Amino acid sequence: MLQRLVVDPAKIHPPTIQLTPEQQHYLTRVLRLQIGDRFIAMNGQGESWLTILDDGPTATLVHPINTQTELPIAVTLVMALPKGNGFDEVVRQATELGVSQIQPVISDRTLLNPSPQKLERWRRIAQEAAEQSERQIVPALLDPITFVDHLHQIQSSQPHRSYLCTPRRAAPALLPLLTQTWQAQPLTIAIGPEGGWTDPELDQAIAAGYALVSLGDRILRAVTAPIVALALIAASCEPEPPDESET
Repeated sequence: MLQRLVVDPAKIHPPTIQLTPEQQHYLTRVLRLQIGDRFIAMNGQGESWLTILDDGPTATLVHPINTQTELPIAVTLVMALPKGNGFDEVVRQATELGVSQIQPVISDRTLLNPSPQKLERWRRIAQEAAEQSERQIVPALLDPITFVDHLHQIQSSQPHRSYLCTPRRAAPALLPLLTQTWQAQPLTIAIGPEGGWTDPELDQAIAAGYALVSLGDRILRAVTAPIVALALIAASCEPEPPDESET
């Protein structure tokens, strides 16, 4: 299996790419690649190339690689920031599960106020997870905004499906809802913080166009809920592999 490496699109100048000192170190010192060895370069925006390591800070593009590893719909995860370092794993696993965009929000019960360094760390985690899971894109990790500001954005956006997970109010289960109403349309899933959304937040979300959904009868941790939700979304829309017995 060839190593994947995300390269800044501005550094891609066919037939070569420019490697950063950190990328050179990673390829030659960590992975122990030699001159002439191959890896896969990706621009994080859907394009990948088979690439040969050169002698120096460049690599040569051999040919494009056409693969399809993305979900058939664009999924945005809206996540009220959990305490501590819990968002690190949320970003990593959400990327592995195919999310297109992650919007951190500051809710009434959010305790974390992330620094610019935290944001850069999360974006780096998303890039590394995209490489590891053989994604074609690196999910966009947006700057945190308040939940109220996010609701204003939802109201002014194009029509799409928006689901907000809550364990405290009566709501239909997410999976049957997805399978009964599957559409090739962008989808937003919102997850609350420790302690859940407040009643005013739930009312405001409904007014903004969110539909309340349940992830089951058990109370999930704030960092578990997004992974469960995204796994259900992937299960509902991933195409089934062809049945070889019928060929």
